[in-house]
Amino acid sequence: MRLRCLFPLVPILATAFLPAGDARADDPEADRGHLTVDPVADGAVIATGAGFSTLLGLVISTGEIQPLKAGLESALLGIDRIAVTQKIDPNAGLYSDIGLYGAVGFAALDSLSSGLQHRWNATLVDAVMYSESLSLALAFDDIVKIAVRRPRPIDYAPENASNTTNTDLALSFFSGHAAVVAAMSATATYLAFVHSPRSPRPWITLAAGTLLTAFVGYERIRAGEHFPTDIIMGALGGAATGVLVPHMHRTKSASAPVWIDLAPASRGTGASLGVHGLF
Repeated sequence: MRLRCLFPLVPILATAFLPAGDARADDPEADRGHLTVDPVADGAVIATGAGFSTLLGLVISTGEIQPLKAGLESALLGIDRIAVTQKIDPNAGLYSDIGLYGAVGFAALDSLSSGLQHRWNATLVDAVMYSESLSLALAFDDIVKIAVRRPRPIDYAPENASNTTNTDLALSFFSGHAAVVAAMSATATYLAFVHSPRSPRPWITLAAGTLLTAFVGYERIRAGEHFPTDIIMGALGGAATGVLVPHMHRTKSASAPVWIDLAPASRGTGASLGVHGLF
């Protein structure tokens, strides 16, 4: 999956026009949540993630990194064997790409929507959140792929048995498509809870993002590009990135939608653990 610098590079320059600190402190519509961005720190993270993915993609395209050979089909996990024994859908790759770019496109539109509902700074702040989630998800995906170099399901096909130069055939674990869609969906859901915590919007966003991630993951399997475990790991890693990025940018004065507390018991003989939320 070679999504490179399509969206992350735009807000790198945009951060130069954002003041450090709370970018929405004077926004009365921001409700409980305020997000803060730092032009230097966030710009560096986005540029590093996007640059790493771009350069690594160029190195991979040269065939310099030798791919590993596919092992025995019988050695695969039971859940993964279907990816090798199935009949590959020639259109599945296109469907998964449509889902991928649809998720990135939604991120851009959602950022613009924030500006229309609040003020222009909100657009830039949300764009930075999405860009950082995207660039980090891509960088993490590439690091793991190069470290693991797991052959793709299509590498088990007889016509690919003699592959010695196509490094991409050995970059199955984990799915970059699933990671990016999950990251965009998680960030969109988090921002929806910040902007509209008492409306159906966050739950609709969560449901739509989950379904889109599942659809893209299914199509990647049908295309013979990934095993089910690649999809599961990609979705988990992307979702974690998409939640942590905006969460780390909340101001200290903003209450998190969900929190956990630990308090001593009333008689001093133990402790109680509680989970609370604002919805």
